[in-house]
Amino acid sequence: THSPLWTALQKVSGKDITLIVTTDHGTIRVKQPSKVVGDKDTTTNLRYKLGRNLRYEAKDVLEVRDPEEAGLPRPNVSSAYIFAKDDKYFLYPNNYNYYNNYFRNTFQHGGISMEEMICPVITLSDR
Repeated sequence: THSPLWTALQKVSGKDITLIVTTDHGTIRVKQPSKVVGDKDTTTNLRYKLGRNLRYEAKDVLEVRDPEEAGLPRPNVSSAYIFAKDDKYFLYPNNYNYYNNYFRNTFQHGGISMEEMICPVITLSDR
């Protein structure tokens, strides 16, 4: 086949090694919009926001007010993060209906969901 992984597996086949294979997390199909308001420097991602003075629906997010405590960068003293829960996605109030129709039922990265938090891992060893 034309798979680099398959080629690598063939090269180590028969060797006395243990191989651990993992992959990036998945995506989630977003279904429910959640309004968010931020300044012009707020990030544009649909599933998380980094910004100052963010306004949002508290029930829809995991908020990180102290990024350093969570191991996240803090570009400004007042920077905070919010992460969308479940199948939510963030929309700004302007052109809300247009973007709701555009992004609803699309697959997105980020946020807090099982698909984002669990990374598959397999351990392989020669017989």
